[in-house]
Amino acid sequence: MVPDIKIIDLTPDNIADYGVCGYMDVGKHPELRRKIEWFSKYYPKGLRIKALLSASGGYQGMLEYIPGEYAHRPVIANGYMFIHCIFVGFKKEFKGKGYASLLIEACINDAKTADMKGVAVVTRNGSFMAKKDIFLKNGFCQVDRAKPDFELLVLKFDPESEDPRFGEMSLNDYSEGLTVLRSPQCPYSVKNVDAIIQTAKKMNLDTRLIEHDDAESAQRSPCAFGTFCIINNGVVLSHHPISNTRFENIMRSKK
Repeated sequence: MVPDIKIIDLTPDNIADYGVCGYMDVGKHPELRRKIEWFSKYYPKGLRIKALLSASGGYQGMLEYIPGEYAHRPVIANGYMFIHCIFVGFKKEFKGKGYASLLIEACINDAKTADMKGVAVVTRNGSFMAKKDIFLKNGFCQVDRAKPDFELLVLKFDPESEDPRFGEMSLNDYSEGLTVLRSPQCPYSVKNVDAIIQTAKKMNLDTRLIEHDDAESAQRSPCAFGTFCIINNGVVLSHHPISNTRFENIMRSKK
């Protein structure tokens, strides 16, 4: 381990002390409170968050993963450890130093200790999700794809193990009106969603909010991101969290 860097395990007892995803103050951020409540619910089921701490720079990264049967993505990945998200470098000097690989290695070791089939992750070229390069560098390979730019990657410990795959992701139930789907797994979906719902109502859109509060509902998501999606009359407007301003611009462009 690099002398200035250490990896710690967040738990329901200490997560409020360190924060997550850039949110640090439980009193100020309902996003963090929702995340902590969700984390505490799934921690006994194997959900883990590893935080990257620097003596000089503080909190500089994290990796979140969970056994595949509880993955909050529309995937079939039972028996695999599934990575939800990874981020390194709130400060640019911590990027490109190999710290992401340290976090991935820690996850791989946990998966081996738990006698799992391997480690799986969804990546994309677009926003709000890690690109595949860091995982390819660590021995992962692509086994499935989903529109518009999502890829399912896996590192298998036994080459004979069945590949994980994306689920059906049907839009049939979303053909009318505006639907916003969100989950407490992703904290970037509180204030922006509240504002989007209000804007949609001002536009006289038939609007509904669906909460993916558990793994089962997230795995039935029509969007590969799993924990956030905006759909209007059967068409996906956004596969990841967006601001209210961005939503307004999208809707204006549709007129």
